[in-house]
Amino acid sequence: MLYSEQNYKRGLYHGSIEVICGSMFSGKTEELIRRLKRAEIAKLKVEIFKPTTDIRYNETNVVSHDQNVVQSTPVNNSAEILFLAADTQVVGIDEAQFFDENLPDICNILAAKGIRVIVAGLDMDFIGKPFGPMPALMAIAELVTKVNAVCVCCGSPAMYSYRKVASDATILLGEKESYEPRCRYCYNLVE
Repeated sequence: MLYSEQNYKRGLYHGSIEVICGSMFSGKTEELIRRLKRAEIAKLKVEIFKPTTDIRYNETNVVSHDQNVVQSTPVNNSAEILFLAADTQVVGIDEAQFFDENLPDICNILAAKGIRVIVAGLDMDFIGKPFGPMPALMAIAELVTKVNAVCVCCGSPAMYSYRKVASDATILLGEKESYEPRCRYCYNLVE
């Protein structure tokens, strides 16, 4: 089914959940922005949300590592998305791993209302464990796209976010000074 204004108005559109996941520096946000811009070209009403805790590049906008920018609404929790997404046809959610465990339920409610929901986030934390609500989102999604970065050690496809700084905190906002993408082999090397 095409995501078009005409199909939406005629009631021919069914909601869906799409998940874009992978390690840091793999292009998740870039792919999210690409899909949202295509929805805007189709003249669909698009709303983008991110957690208020993510202020690395900008307090309000979603910004990719390549500096592509899309205006967004920061929210404190997933329930706010449900309230703010009224009359929206496409909802984008960035940094989903930082949201609460209710995010999959919120995404299901939105999809049941005929909304296309596109979610991007880290699938694993820095110790290689499933991260936040991402596993549940991947389980209920119609489409899961896993993107890989390039391992900074050997050039292979990287699926791990290797933390370079000493911290045991699950959530540690950072960029290239704190993390680097690594393949399975290089991630598991003892340094």
